[in-house]
Amino acid sequence: MCVPKILLVAASLIALFVPPAQAADTIKVGAILAETGPASFFGAPQARTLRMLLEDINARGGINGKAVELILRDTESDPQKAIAYTRQLINGEGVFAIIGPSTSDETMAVKNIAEEGKTILISCAAGETIVNPVAKYVFKTPPMDRHAVIRVLEHLKKKGLSRIGVLSSKTEFGRTGKALIAKLAPEYGIQAALSESYDKAATDFTPQVARIKAADVQALVNWSLEPTQVVVLRSARKVGFTAPIFQSHGFGSMNYVKAAGADAEGVIFPGGRLLVADELSARNPQKTVLLACKKAYEDRFKEEVTTFGGHAYDAMKILEQAMKASGAVADREKVRTTIENMKGLVGNAGIYNFSPADHNGLDSNAFEMLTVKDGKFTVM
Repeated sequence: MCVPKILLVAASLIALFVPPAQAADTIKVGAILAETGPASFFGAPQARTLRMLLEDINARGGINGKAVELILRDTESDPQKAIAYTRQLINGEGVFAIIGPSTSDETMAVKNIAEEGKTILISCAAGETIVNPVAKYVFKTPPMDRHAVIRVLEHLKKKGLSRIGVLSSKTEFGRTGKALIAKLAPEYGIQAALSESYDKAATDFTPQVARIKAADVQALVNWSLEPTQVVVLRSARKVGFTAPIFQSHGFGSMNYVKAAGADAEGVIFPGGRLLVADELSARNPQKTVLLACKKAYEDRFKEEVTTFGGHAYDAMKILEQAMKASGAVADREKVRTTIENMKGLVGNAGIYNFSPADHNGLDSNAFEMLTVKDGKFTVM
């Protein structure tokens, strides 16, 4: 029988937009992470952690008897590449879920794509706007910016430091942090005497830090994720800034400390417990998980663990647990609902208690106030 040519063309076009079916014995999980580029300080550990974890899961028989196929794409910290890869993973690869992206800017660029594609996305980025307002299919594993800001403000108040200078990058993460500091600081009796923003590609902040120093502040708070965190420290030391310097929770990598050298000494920031797992009490409910993750990563890759890799670890563990608990590795809606109602899951970032109104599941207790002492992280 001869099929009209127009029908063949129409069928071909439809096929382009129908996600391919997954093999009966395989679960496809996509990942879009900044393995290279400006955000590789946290994207690369995330990619390594995810590969390591998936090898372990598959060695133990997969999830509900199904092997997990990881399809990882390197965004190079570029939101446009994140957009292209997200569409390709959903429409071309037909992945069950996506882990990532690594940065808030990238996540905000793909949030609606995941939502429209009804594909679970578990971001490894910190920006509060990722889950506020809540999107049905979008979750994130790092603690909220709001909770990090609160821990910084609580510490400032405790130390009697009421006049601060604020620096922030012109990114989604930086803008959110700056806005939260401005909104919440008065509640703690703290005044932001001077606030300045900078391009994430800048290589010197001497003028900005000099102006903040001249404003007679008692502390400097910098809110960024990029390697500019190191540049801020160098610039501050260069102009003789001797007051306490606070960084965001984005400082949680020894790579930043090593890059800054002596300039990092004394920096204070809200950090995840993975960085100080050895110091925790044996009664801490996270300690066993943290030490296991730390040992596995450091034995495998011969480098110190970071909280950023821990965010990818938590994302995959949340997905794995939801698939097992729901018994529905092929039913995305059941798995999504299971994540949304998950309680008491002990992860690297904290103990997750999700709800339909909270797609992060953590609170300010997820953070410890840490400092750099003798080139190492330690609890204050």
